[in-house]
Amino acid sequence: MTQAVATQSSVESLTGLLLPLADRTLLLPNVALAELVGYRAPQTSPGMPSWLLGQISWRDLRLPLLSFEAASDGQTKITSSSRVAVLNAVGGRPQVKFIAVLLQGIPHSVKVDSKLARADVKLSPLELDAIELDGIVARIPDMMALEQLLADAALI
Repeated sequence: MTQAVATQSSVESLTGLLLPLADRTLLLPNVALAELVGYRAPQTSPGMPSWLLGQISWRDLRLPLLSFEAASDGQTKITSSSRVAVLNAVGGRPQVKFIAVLLQGIPHSVKVDSKLARADVKLSPLELDAIELDGIVARIPDMMALEQLLADAALI
C-alpha cells in the first residue's frame, strides 16, 4: 500500500466557495461549509443585535443566524433566493462547532491558486482581505472575529 504525501510546494490550487451575499461575495475554503440549507424564519427574541437574525434549529442544535452584511454596517436582505450556510466554527471554543450565515443564493466552487490579484476595496472590520477572481471581488471573512462578535454578545 502506498501513501501519497502532499508537500506545501506541491499544492498548486485549493477549492474555495464563493458565498453570495446581498452586497458582497465571500470566499471561504470549501471545507468551511458544513451544509447549505433553505432559509426558514429564525426564532427571535427582544433586544437582539441588528446583525443577529435569531436562532435556527439544525441537526438537533440551536445555531445563531447572522447577517454578515448587517454586522459589516450593511443591510440585511431576505428574499426568495435566501439560503443559510452552516459553517464550521474555527475559534476553538468547545461548545461552538457551527455558526449560520444568511446567503443570497447558492455558493459555487472555484479553484484558487497562489496567483490571486488583490482587490483595491475598502474592507469591513470582519474582512481580512479582498481578491479579484474571474471578474468578481471576493472578500475573505475573518471567521475568528465573527465568532468573537457572537461571544462578545454572549450568544455562544
